[in-house]
Amino acid sequence: MNLWLRMLWVLGLSLFRPRIRPLQDSTLALRVWPPDLDLMGHVNNGRYLTFMDLGRLDLMARSGLWRIALQRRWAPVIVSAQVRFRRALKLWDPFTLYTRVLGWDERWVYIEHRLESRGRTAALALVKAGFVAREGLVPVQELAAAMGVSETPELPAAVRAWRGAEAILAEGEVSP
Repeated sequence: MNLWLRMLWVLGLSLFRPRIRPLQDSTLALRVWPPDLDLMGHVNNGRYLTFMDLGRLDLMARSGLWRIALQRRWAPVIVSAQVRFRRALKLWDPFTLYTRVLGWDERWVYIEHRLESRGRTAALALVKAGFVAREGLVPVQELAAAMGVSETPELPAAVRAWRGAEAILAEGEVSP
């Protein structure tokens, strides 16, 4: 199925699915289609990230954030992603994509994506995201207030460690 069609399908489906709170999980049941495959016959690495886009879209649409973002002319951006591929997905494999907000710091929102097929994790990702407006990055406090979220979840240890690695990468040099 074409990615544009999948995106429209997810948006349309979100109109009929139950609303969720911003810190609740989004769950999508999907299937691997022929255009998702690489030459080796399994899902292409980049396609996993595209599936994750669909999870964030569902989360935003069902939590009401998509409407707020459109009204305020905020655009979602992904700044960084860390993906761990655990198991190949092959043609026609059904899988479930779980998406949830783990928490945020003073600038960014951290999201977890987990793809599971037949009871096993196929991929797990951490994503650092935000919203931009004409004036620049939307402060996370403004985003949380717009969503009616007052609690700030503590970031998991994996996210805190990843932030440390990100700080090293921001310096522009990895090798010793």
